[in-house]
Amino acid sequence: MKGLGGKLVRFEADREQPEFPRRRKTTMSSQSEQAVSVIRSPVGEQPIDVGIVLGSGLGAIADHIAAPTVISYRDLPGFAFPRVGGHEAELVIGNIGAVRVAVMKGRVHYYETGDVGAMRVPLETLRLVGVNAVLLTNAAGSTRPEIKPGSLVVIRDHINLTGLNPLIGESDDARFVDLTGAYDTELRERFAKAAAAAGRRISEGVYLWHPGPSFETPAEIQVARMLGADLVGMSTVPEVVIARRLGLRVLAVSMVTNLAAGLSDEPLTHTQTMRAAAASIVPLTSVMVKLFDGWGSERAPDRPH
Repeated sequence: MKGLGGKLVRFEADREQPEFPRRRKTTMSSQSEQAVSVIRSPVGEQPIDVGIVLGSGLGAIADHIAAPTVISYRDLPGFAFPRVGGHEAELVIGNIGAVRVAVMKGRVHYYETGDVGAMRVPLETLRLVGVNAVLLTNAAGSTRPEIKPGSLVVIRDHINLTGLNPLIGESDDARFVDLTGAYDTELRERFAKAAAAAGRRISEGVYLWHPGPSFETPAEIQVARMLGADLVGMSTVPEVVIARRLGLRVLAVSMVTNLAAGLSDEPLTHTQTMRAAAASIVPLTSVMVKLFDGWGSERAPDRPH
């Protein structure tokens, strides 16, 4: 090849080549296996049916668990400690109604660590202790005035335009996860029936993930509405992707804590989010109890993935 001035430029074939980052294996991590051993020590080998992840200000829901066993995240390898108000750091195992549950009182967000896969080990751990379905809860803002603060909204789909994905770097074809039915239709129907039985009104909507920690701008909310988003929030979507990669069925519910930017004169603060989320504890808990009553007799079977 000729370079500037017509001189022949030779490229050496044995020149040192740059190394790409090592690709992550897709097997369960050693940390998740170690966490299972920590959990099994106090609770034994009895399978756990459902994993529940509690969002901002919703930790008190775990107070309704019968015969609870509480394990600090500090004792669970790979369970990152939340660094945001309204998120405790405990795994509570026990029963809600007829169902044996493992409840995560607090999650780690992308904006806390810069790691979009920060919830991978906790979800792997839930899978290894027998969980086949997860209920993910969050506090969210509403992009539509008709979906008012205090509403319970079941997520039917999500929008992720961040360019972030927790499966980036995996090394086999299992990373190409089909998200067409990410939010399990049957579980959504069962939640709707439970809400009706509890006398609670719910709706369904599309959730747009905004990684935070700053709140959205009014212009961003206008775009979100044009794209079809009913809700905006700073969590859940990475967890859904990981959960589906692990073959877990997903039910996700948002507690609307505020109207999104530009739809209200009230300033957006995390304190306000936690206060509004706390007001949703009673209605959400009442629906969850109805959902899990009889779960054992009509338990959703594992599906092949």
